[in-house]
Amino acid sequence: MPNLIPNLEPQTLTEIMAIARPIAWGAAAILLEYYNSPEDLTIKHKGKGEGSVTSADLAANDYILKHLQTELGTSEFAYLSEETEDSVDRLSHDWVWIIDPLDGTSDFIKRTGEFVVHIGLTYQKNPVLGLVACPVDDRLYTAIVGQGAYAEQRDGSKQKMQVSTKTNSAEMVAIASRSHRSEVLEFILNRIPKADERAVGSIGGKLGAIAQGRADFYISLSGKSAPKDWDYCAPEVILTEAGGKITHFDRSPLTYNNTDVRQWGNIIATNGHSHEQLCQLCEAALEEFNQSY
Repeated sequence: MPNLIPNLEPQTLTEIMAIARPIAWGAAAILLEYYNSPEDLTIKHKGKGEGSVTSADLAANDYILKHLQTELGTSEFAYLSEETEDSVDRLSHDWVWIIDPLDGTSDFIKRTGEFVVHIGLTYQKNPVLGLVACPVDDRLYTAIVGQGAYAEQRDGSKQKMQVSTKTNSAEMVAIASRSHRSEVLEFILNRIPKADERAVGSIGGKLGAIAQGRADFYISLSGKSAPKDWDYCAPEVILTEAGGKITHFDRSPLTYNNTDVRQWGNIIATNGHSHEQLCQLCEAALEEFNQSY
């Protein structure tokens, strides 16, 4: 195990990224193997409102945890993963890995190709390093706080990611979920002037599209359930390092490694240039909806 003293120095985070990058690629390869051999896939339903888990989720999860813990240990670092039983021990750690081995399980099962791997690292509840692997596209998004975001190919070539320069919502592209839609979300989206609306399966894919300038904003509303830490942690670093922004409608930031891992509330991710304006539009639309229904 490398002799890494966890701190916020760029060199340390760069060394940690060098460890995590091949692990993300390896997890992507595992998912792709199952994706290309659906006859080997087993599917179990977690419970009401909790979606499904597949043998691909579990295999990628085991791979990620095994390799991170072998390289970095469990003394300085805690681990929070969607497919592993939670432990309150993580609350006493400054450094916590937050992992979703397969974001977009329903899209994986439906074979849309829109599924990703999330591996994020937080320091004192704030995300500082993120990796989002896109197996079907053979692409890996990486970002370290203060060092920019990059789209990397398997041959090692990479390109800096940058959000669009659009400032007028009427020229922007909204990106939304195919399946997690509600009456209030439809109402808000219909009240925001925009040029187009596109659907993408995973949250990592949605925020990645904004980070690459292919879309401009995304809205998520919690209801009876809410996204979890592992849905947003890694993608947040990618987005913000590409110049974007993600907050609740009231501009409060997301925090991680809390007792409750659910990200309750109304969340908006944007290209950053008109974040305040879009927050105001969302708040006004939500108020209108609440007064009308």
